[in-house]
Amino acid sequence: MATSKQTYKVCFCFRRKFKLIVAETPIEIKTLFETYSENGFMNVDHLHRFLIEYQNEDKATKEDAQAIIDTFKHLNIFQRKGLHLDAFFRYLFGDINPPLSSTLGVHQDMTAPLSHYFIYTGHNSYLTGNQLSSDCSDVPIIKALQRGVRVIELDMWPNSAKDDIDILHGRTLTTPVTLIKCLRSIKEYAFTASPYPVVITLEDHLTPDLQAKVAEMVTETFGDMLFTPGPECLKEFPSPDSLQKRVLISTKPPKEYLESKSIKEKGSVSQKGNDPAEEEAWGKEVPDPKLKIEADDKTDPNVEEDSEDEEDQDDGDRKQTTEPKYKSLIAIHAGKPKGGLEEALKVDPNKVRRLSLSEPALEKAAITHGTDIVRETFSEYTQREHASTHRTTIHISGGCMELRWSLSICRDTADHYG
Repeated sequence: MATSKQTYKVCFCFRRKFKLIVAETPIEIKTLFETYSENGFMNVDHLHRFLIEYQNEDKATKEDAQAIIDTFKHLNIFQRKGLHLDAFFRYLFGDINPPLSSTLGVHQDMTAPLSHYFIYTGHNSYLTGNQLSSDCSDVPIIKALQRGVRVIELDMWPNSAKDDIDILHGRTLTTPVTLIKCLRSIKEYAFTASPYPVVITLEDHLTPDLQAKVAEMVTETFGDMLFTPGPECLKEFPSPDSLQKRVLISTKPPKEYLESKSIKEKGSVSQKGNDPAEEEAWGKEVPDPKLKIEADDKTDPNVEEDSEDEEDQDDGDRKQTTEPKYKSLIAIHAGKPKGGLEEALKVDPNKVRRLSLSEPALEKAAITHGTDIVRETFSEYTQREHASTHRTTIHISGGCMELRWSLSICRDTADHYG
């Protein structure tokens, strides 16, 4: 560390000196500066040579070097001759000299299964503001895709006439936007920032006839861009490289969604029977006012239509035509399996899936089920000799945060795309 003397005025009359401790330039930086400078200054030509020879930025131009020097114009350390030692030191450790070149692009191995990567993920991607009273729009979705977000979340609800699908934060004062408008915007802007796949996570609150309409909209909008697993579940995630310019759908299959909703409603009404050990494992979620409303709506015939019992009473024709068409679009199945967290963390050799946890829930689970999380998250890397394959993405939600990260680390170093 080094010291320098600075002065300031007191009552506009007196001047007082004080010592300011500043970071001293390391000897290695001084030596480097002397190698690529002349008479105490590094001009455009010197800096350009430094970028190419020392930084290995083969495509760097003199314009790039001049741009770096110009960034110091607003500081009192700027010199027209070029960078002096202090400016060069600030440049090396400043934001304009990131660890990886901004022009480098994706250089990691992108041929591993999708679950091996960190994924830039949106939460309530359609909201323009708060989650209770703001407008819903495709504009935030477009902006997210332009920033490189690769996962877009849409909450689907029937419109007021029950003949179309709206996107909104359910049972709040948010104003809706139509599903088709969101889908068309996703198609237009999906790959403006990155060629790697876009995953659309759907929170489904629809009746079977509207699910069929969603299947039709999605198929017609995306066409060949849509990746579908076929009649059977995926047994292993494809790689980001093989999924370039493709769109994937992730949601709970219809029957699984109806089962979980029925269980949630029964639990909300009774307020009893919660296993303390299980609640400790999963963690307590942030209170959601809409859950109470859902419980109050238990006697609502529209809600009852979504129950599993009601689904079983549907005529056979609708089950045969509606459910397979909608379900066949789901590339990544979501949901919390029965049996609690320990059961959820078991690797299923026959299908891939997505498991969503809030941050508080993960913290709790790390204490109570730490071994299971490590085994599941690192299954391929730590158990390669047993031919174990990682098949689950753990989705970590930040509560009301705008961004959510999909965590699944199976490699020596975790990569991210988006």
